[in-house]
Amino acid sequence: MKSVCESLHRYFNSLTRHRFPFREPFIPTNGLYLLFEKGEKGHGVDRIVRVGTHTGKDQLKKRLKQHFLNENKDRSIFRKNIGRAILNKRNDAFIEFWELNLASRKARQNAGDGVDLILQKGVEEKVSERIRGDFSFVVIPECDKEKRLHLESRIISSVSLCPECKPSRNWLGQWSPKDKIKHSGLWLVNELYKTPFSKKELDTFLKKYRSSNQS
Repeated sequence: MKSVCESLHRYFNSLTRHRFPFREPFIPTNGLYLLFEKGEKGHGVDRIVRVGTHTGKDQLKKRLKQHFLNENKDRSIFRKNIGRAILNKRNDAFIEFWELNLASRKARQNAGDGVDLILQKGVEEKVSERIRGDFSFVVIPECDKEKRLHLESRIISSVSLCPECKPSRNWLGQWSPKDKIKHSGLWLVNELYKTPFSKKELDTFLKKYRSSNQS
């Protein structure tokens, strides 16, 4: 009998896969995205390594661009986490500056000349290279914000609690300074190990979204 996590993996692996550069007309304006990473397997298929959504209306495409296109780690915690792992793996002292949030003008002023912007740009380019080359994703449409957040939490919890879904030895996240990333095998620190899908809730979810994908 399939586990909840295996059923989710089988379903999401059956959906249309998007890769960089993705075609915007095929991305819904509202929904969730699930990321897969080259070399990572779970339940005999590509392993889910991140689940995400958005809170603002009609912002799914913008969120994906923040991950794949915009080289600004302060607008994408996913980019920041990839950079952390890259820097930590090579024991690079620049990780101290990578942690700084320079999103606001005040923060940039406070940082002064402490951040080498040329080095930071180089790390951003390495992050982009990794994300664009190694990651693909699927999307499911969902217009209701509360439903999106509920589904995001349920999927993350279902995957993180699975005893069979483990990262490979060479997974970049093994070098993350964030223990939750290393131990969960997901590029996430929130919604881990909470309430997973019940069998009944999973069946309802799969029935609804299979129907929407076929219509």
